[in-house]
Amino acid sequence: MKQFDLLAHSLPDTAADSVMNFGGEAAALESHLQVLLDHMRDLERCGCSPHRLADLRLQIARTLVELERGEEAWPIGRAAFEHFIASDQFELAADACDVLFRANRPESIGALGQGIWIAVTCPIDPELTIELLNHVIDETPDDADGAAVAAATALFLSDVRAHGRQREDLMFFTTQLLGTVARRHSGIDSPEQLDLWMDRLELKEPEKFLVRLRNVVDVLVQDDWWFDREALQARLPFNQ
Repeated sequence: MKQFDLLAHSLPDTAADSVMNFGGEAAALESHLQVLLDHMRDLERCGCSPHRLADLRLQIARTLVELERGEEAWPIGRAAFEHFIASDQFELAADACDVLFRANRPESIGALGQGIWIAVTCPIDPELTIELLNHVIDETPDDADGAAVAAATALFLSDVRAHGRQREDLMFFTTQLLGTVARRHSGIDSPEQLDLWMDRLELKEPEKFLVRLRNVVDVLVQDDWWFDREALQARLPFNQ
């Protein structure tokens, strides 16, 4: 193995490179944001379809969040969410909840809970569902059961909703995710211990851990629901 010759080679200034890269990314995002805002004003003037406008608002909110301007992103993202939920665009509504969670406002935790409820209840892209559940894992203390319930749900939905290569990839990812949660929760470090841990926490029976996930969602949302859950469920195709 070759050794570095410190006299012949200068080390890169990674800190300076990082600052320059961040500055370049921020400038690109600002430029992109301006294009989106100009486009939105044009659409508002010409009376475009509400769906096109809502989709553009979601893009603007996402860009503002990436620029760490969550205060500005919030009302725009909420407006997009309201349109998507009213027009049964459930995947886009869940995506809007993800953006609102990332806005990092006091109401963002409630947005996450509502996004999870939509994502688990409605047949949307499992990757988005897993991303929302992963936020719960990141935000939950190591010794709390909520992360375990979220990880078990992610694994279950990967199994039943994904297909083909996507299923393979998501099953691998969520299996690793569950193992990580088990290690931080109870120091689990072997397949045998993992199996016993899942039995102890009732993570093998969807009818049990999905009820517990509902409790997690209730804690996140409290009483600040933005839509009628029963009315939404009645509109789903498989309930008609």
